[in-house]
Amino acid sequence: MADRKKTKSQARKAPAKGKAAVAQSEDIMDNKPLKIVIVGHVDHGKSTLVGRLIHDTGSLPEGKVETIQDMCDRRGMPFEWAFLMDALKSERDQGVTIDTSQIWFSTDHRKYVLIDAPGHKEFLKNMVSGAAHAEAALLVIDAEEGVREQSRRHGYLLHLLGVRQVAVAVNKMDLVKYSKGRFDEIKAEIHDYLNEIGIAPTHIIPVSSREGDMIVNESRHMDWYKGPTVAQALDLFEAPVVPTDLPLRFPVQDVYKFDKKRIIVGRVESGRLRVGDTLLISPTNKTVRVASIESWNSPAPVLAASAGQSIGITLEDQVFIERGQVASNIGNLPVETNVFRARIFWLGREPLTTGKTYKLKLATSHHNVVVQAIERVIDTDDLSSTEADKLERNAVAEVVLRSRGMMVLDEFINNPVMGRFVLVDKYDAVGGGIVSMEGYPDQRQSVTVKSTNIFSVDHRITPAARSANHGHRPGILWLTGLSGSGKSTIAVELERQLFLKGYHVYVIDGDNLRHGLCADLGFSPEDRTENIRRVGEVANLFADAGFIVIAAFISPYRADRQRARAIRSEQFHEIYIKAGLEVCERRDPKGLYKKARKGEIKMFSGISAPYEEPEEPECVIDTTFLPVSENVAELMEYIDQNLGGIDHHHETGKEEKAAQTG
Repeated sequence: MADRKKTKSQARKAPAKGKAAVAQSEDIMDNKPLKIVIVGHVDHGKSTLVGRLIHDTGSLPEGKVETIQDMCDRRGMPFEWAFLMDALKSERDQGVTIDTSQIWFSTDHRKYVLIDAPGHKEFLKNMVSGAAHAEAALLVIDAEEGVREQSRRHGYLLHLLGVRQVAVAVNKMDLVKYSKGRFDEIKAEIHDYLNEIGIAPTHIIPVSSREGDMIVNESRHMDWYKGPTVAQALDLFEAPVVPTDLPLRFPVQDVYKFDKKRIIVGRVESGRLRVGDTLLISPTNKTVRVASIESWNSPAPVLAASAGQSIGITLEDQVFIERGQVASNIGNLPVETNVFRARIFWLGREPLTTGKTYKLKLATSHHNVVVQAIERVIDTDDLSSTEADKLERNAVAEVVLRSRGMMVLDEFINNPVMGRFVLVDKYDAVGGGIVSMEGYPDQRQSVTVKSTNIFSVDHRITPAARSANHGHRPGILWLTGLSGSGKSTIAVELERQLFLKGYHVYVIDGDNLRHGLCADLGFSPEDRTENIRRVGEVANLFADAGFIVIAAFISPYRADRQRARAIRSEQFHEIYIKAGLEVCERRDPKGLYKKARKGEIKMFSGISAPYEEPEEPECVIDTTFLPVSENVAELMEYIDQNLGGIDHHHETGKEEKAAQTG
């Protein structure tokens, strides 16, 4: 093993270009610096690599190396490059980076901000906070130890945080005698892993930070390597792009009042905004027009603003707007939803559990969200997944989060700024993640009312008179459950038996409506939502006519069923036709599950799309073991108790008395 002890003269062996680095040309120094986070397993040499990099690029102030050497001499230890970054005394004593450190340096190509993130498992929260602001990353792996658990976890975190430009430095090559075979082995392993999680490493570089090999200067020990040095690889990263080409997202931070002006202030997170633009405010869906853009210390009127700028705007018409709402162009709107899938990294000391409420922070908005489900816990080592009812610290999972009110967001793949969030528990940040709407609809259309100048028609036949005439109360029996649970079979037999009793009853079935009223709809989440909205309105009309209407629909989204209930809540009865997925798949009366398993049917509830069980249905009919006749008998009993037994003469007399008393 090579002797790693350094003398003072050896420490200064690389050319010192401090003054030259400071005297960069103005055009280079005026460029926005690229933010790069350095990550990797503890003791794999991240801070040492950074120390060597800033020294060999000539970015150190005069006398800094001497100061570090004197400190090492006083402690009776060899020269340590990591001390250039590890500024905290506790870190020098333990040799562990605790907090993220930032340092500026330059090459002839551009300026950089290096973020040295902790590698120790206990300090992953600091690593996340550092990486969240990065535009590229350098992953450091020890050539002797190879790819470790933390190496994989850090790679996965970069994926979660949306860092797509990643180079890899295989460090301490001197300890493996600059072996090309060892380098190729590690290169293949980390390359395959990063590719599996959607990251294509730009370069994988063999280096020795302590010896200075392939950091800035090429190495005579590794003439078999023909790629760039670390410094050259950083220069090859693409420059940071301000997301001006993305759709406009202007989250409201506050509303200031000056004299008679109301100034809506915030930061333009993406896109562009101009005076005269017509904006839509989500989630209220109010339309406004920009009268002016207010900017601090601006010598001339501001006519436009773009991503990254903090501004204020005034509106031509005064409408109520508050913090957390989001302004956008009408042509490209964010998602409105109260439920979404998320891929999260958990940092809390207490495990994340289903049913628990956390505060979600996204842009300027705060929402209380409930963990509806933990769908799978992901092993960052081999990317396998398991089912679990809780998520332990430093683990990754796919979960479903639900709020009471509407949240305004974007899918992460469409707009990273509005697709990242943080979870907070008792003032402590306990997790972070990215938004996916896979399997769930944008609920904007279902909550937006576009009709105007519409007036309801007053019927001359009262509901009580209809009930007295029919001999029963009206109601909407909403049968929900998986395909194959028995909804349609039960609905048709229930209709027959109620009809024989003289009840006014009608079945609305999904397949029937899709032949006519809903023939224009497909099976996307948004089309499913619109389908159920139409069903709810049709059911409402039947109930208004005094009918018992039986709606038999999978209706997989809880929010859709809640909206259907809200139309006529006092007469809505949610009936859960309960049967497990295995039972339904075994029955498979229409052969749909087989097609779904083969991928012939996309977005199939229970297989490739979610089905959200009712939380508090009025009635549960378990069809797992009982025959249809017993299921229907149970429902008939429920109907008799809740909708039947109307005395014609009693109800008519009540109505006549009500008429006489005005």
